[in-house]
Amino acid sequence: MSAADRGMLVGAVLALAAVAFGFWSMILVAAFVLVGWGVGRVLDGKLDLRSVGDALRGRRSS
Repeated sequence: MSAADRGMLVGAVLALAAVAFGFWSMILVAAFVLVGWGVGRVLDGKLDLRSVGDALRGRRSS
């Protein structure tokens, strides 16, 4: 599945949430999609939470 296909799928889910449940529910669905994306990246080893924490605290990484 390409990135464009995944983007269309996420867009369709958000559109259905907006139509079925309203704007704020769509925002909640979008937040859960982002959390799921982040968890997936961590589990795949593509996102290091320690470096994210360091960046948020203003520490530089090399």
